[in-house]
Amino acid sequence: MSVLFDEAQLQIADEAQRLLTAHYSGERLKTYLLERGTFDRELWALFGAQGWTAICYPEAFGGLDLGLLELGLIAEACGAAVTGVAALTSSFALGQALMHFGTDEQQSHWLPRLSAGSAIGAIAFAEGQDMLPGAPTLRIEGGRLSGMKPAVTAGGIADAVIVLAQSENGPVLALVDLAQPGVTRSLLDTFDNSRCTADLTFDDVEARELPGATDALAGAREILRLQAVIVSFEQVGGAQKMLTTARDYALTRRAFGQPIGAFQSVKHRIAEDYVLVELARANAIHAASRAGQSDFGLYAAAARISATEAYDGVSRDAVQVHGGIGVTWEADLHLHQRRARTLSVETGPLVFWEDDVITQLQGTAQ
Repeated sequence: MSVLFDEAQLQIADEAQRLLTAHYSGERLKTYLLERGTFDRELWALFGAQGWTAICYPEAFGGLDLGLLELGLIAEACGAAVTGVAALTSSFALGQALMHFGTDEQQSHWLPRLSAGSAIGAIAFAEGQDMLPGAPTLRIEGGRLSGMKPAVTAGGIADAVIVLAQSENGPVLALVDLAQPGVTRSLLDTFDNSRCTADLTFDDVEARELPGATDALAGAREILRLQAVIVSFEQVGGAQKMLTTARDYALTRRAFGQPIGAFQSVKHRIAEDYVLVELARANAIHAASRAGQSDFGLYAAAARISATEAYDGVSRDAVQVHGGIGVTWEADLHLHQRRARTLSVETGPLVFWEDDVITQLQGTAQ
């Protein structure tokens, strides 16, 4: 595919960057870091008003019928601004699960609300370090769900969640309306409290299976891959912002009569970070272009791995380039380092995606 965006895609990216620059700053995020269970509702309303939440939904459900690349450009702008909203990717994942595996009734009830941004979604597949447990401890029997899912991103604010649960016939994907008795949210104190991460406990609550997910584990993995591509764009946006910040500081901060960027230890580090960011961006774009193809999973995993390495590494290096001020609350570099660490484990850690790549390559070789 061409790496050149068309005019409409460039307008989406430019408008997202313009609006986030005008309406958002790191100072706003700091307020949400200090208190669990809060997020930037005003910014989320802006997402809905701009149609960003509607990008990947069909027009029949109020969507714009666009694709992963367009939503990825929005996510990249959000990553650069390090926004205080986790729901862009979590709602996207729930919407994709419903579109792929849900009934007409489930889709008509939830997709228009997700598209408008009036409802927030989440997914809860993992249990501990196992991203896709083959025998989940969460149990579903007769349409009633009992058990717990730990550390669910946006779990503290979501209206609905897709869970991977164990039925008498094996693992299933099920939709749970969180506004019902028997659902308990236990907010977690994390590096990045704006993600509203929570343990979700279900005490004999109503849950509806997604009948299209005949292989629940394969279905959950596909949803994770789709979400991983959007998260990769967000990571690229954050990494690019930290790269630019470090470069600009290295060109202006002087020591021993010259810019610190003249020293090899600084300029070589920034040059290596440039390579990490460009590699991650290329992988994210390529993965988005392969959605729906047989090799999509391989490129989604590659995008996720390279974006995690880029954001984690570049944000850490930016702090080092800034010296002592790099570790202060006021410098805002910590906002990106917190987000980089958080995104590195949400949607699965590196080892999960590295195993996914190996498994797929072995399958290709056979």
